[in-house]
Amino acid sequence: MTVPLRAALYLRVSTARQAEHDVSIPDQRRQGEAYCESRGLSLVETFVEPGASATNDRRPEFQRMIEAGTSKPAPFDVVVVHSFSRFFRDHFELEFYVRKLAKNGVKLVSITQEMGDDPMHVMMRQIMALFDEYQSKENAKHVIRALKENARQGFWNGSLPPIGYRTIAAETRGAKVKKKLEIDPLHADTVRLIYRLALEGDGTTGQMGVKNIVSYLNSRRIFTRDGGRWGIGQVHRILTRRTYMGEHEFNKRTKTKTLKPVAEIVTVVVPPIIDPETFEAVQALLKARNPKVMPSRVISGPTMLTGLIHCAKCGGAMTIRTGKGGRSRYYACSTKARQGPTACTGMAVPMEKLDDLVVKHLEERLLRPERLETILAAVLDRRQEQGERRREHIAELNKRAAESELRLKRLYDAIEAGVTDINDPALKDRIDGLKAVRDQAKADAERAQAMLDSSGSKAVTPAMIERFAETARQRIRLEGGGYRRDHLRALAQRVEVAEGEVRIIGSKTRLLQTLLGKPGVNAVPVQGLKWRRGWDSNPRYP
Repeated sequence: MTVPLRAALYLRVSTARQAEHDVSIPDQRRQGEAYCESRGLSLVETFVEPGASATNDRRPEFQRMIEAGTSKPAPFDVVVVHSFSRFFRDHFELEFYVRKLAKNGVKLVSITQEMGDDPMHVMMRQIMALFDEYQSKENAKHVIRALKENARQGFWNGSLPPIGYRTIAAETRGAKVKKKLEIDPLHADTVRLIYRLALEGDGTTGQMGVKNIVSYLNSRRIFTRDGGRWGIGQVHRILTRRTYMGEHEFNKRTKTKTLKPVAEIVTVVVPPIIDPETFEAVQALLKARNPKVMPSRVISGPTMLTGLIHCAKCGGAMTIRTGKGGRSRYYACSTKARQGPTACTGMAVPMEKLDDLVVKHLEERLLRPERLETILAAVLDRRQEQGERRREHIAELNKRAAESELRLKRLYDAIEAGVTDINDPALKDRIDGLKAVRDQAKADAERAQAMLDSSGSKAVTPAMIERFAETARQRIRLEGGGYRRDHLRALAQRVEVAEGEVRIIGSKTRLLQTLLGKPGVNAVPVQGLKWRRGWDSNPRYP
């Protein structure tokens, strides 16, 4: 008696949408079972892959099938597919796995493309695999071209929008509904809070890093969109995503997450949640925090200008050099020290002399009330605009909470009047949904109001500026002739040394933060808007 060969069916569709609507899987199963019956094969197992691409092997059921087919002894003798393209759309990978199964005595057969084992049929299978791969790449090219054109027209391409946004129907073209992004008032304020914590802190600390922001959000039960806890990756993506400043980048990365050329990226204009100045300030802050850019020893080292001082000629850092047996210390151009005077003719400056010159300049020129008022005028105007926007946002949240409350009242009235069945499951879901919207809107409005009140309580007045200037002038120097490095770094973030002059560069935003509150221990130098224009920009050596 002849024992029938054992067969395994492998069924696959390319997209989850096809799997959900049963476009192809049932038909493949029906044809596969009929094929096995007509050929006298004993069907022992079926592997179903719903919504997975055949251009790679990152498919759970495929890997389970290969693992079973290469085990000893194999539980089946034949793998049956509708066509070779169901198995793989890459000719190299197809042959690799065909041979891997064949080494264990397992054969791959196609219902619609029956082939033998002789060299002619092997060549035909390889040619068909090449055509399948070509067709797959052509289809992908046409799909991405259509998606890019859709993005150029300002429409959303269907993925989950970033937190703080939601999709709305923009227009209908035939049977397709085109969608665009709009700001979601329930979660946009969480995004604004994250940026505020990164730049200003919570009023009791200085600027917060990503880890501290995560701890702040989770400790205050400010949840993610799906009600979960925040993680470092989520917060970092929010702080670096250009979508929040109104520029969503579509087609930025490949499937392997590598960056595509700039020419391939389509920028979609969306409603901004964060103004561009705030976004760029956060990017500079994150860059400054990056240990590859600014090592921690630079921030905590004993030398006052380490990490701040640069050669004006080549832009390179200036480092400490000693002379006279270590009794004299100089800031010298590192490029010149490493590569000689042909690379840069930068100068060397006595450390004590330059430290004193920088501090003296800050004391006598910057830390004057009238000078501070002039410098901070533009920043204060922006803060006022942000306050107005925040008040509008609070009004929108309160309106949404009131509307949800009114709808709940109407539902309760309908229940009392007997118009609606209280046992209706849809009614319970509706009430729960309205309660969630109402509670979230109220919580977001209260948090936004607290932030507004906190920023309002820190309004900058002439008296505050005068007190700050006087206190800073006193505290920037230590008893015994030393300097307070943390005070200096709050006022200046870059010092450029040229022949006969020194340029001190600082951030208006950082200066305002220092004025409003003491920076936290995790505050780091940031680059921002510069205040080096005017009569006090270039102090001369005496």
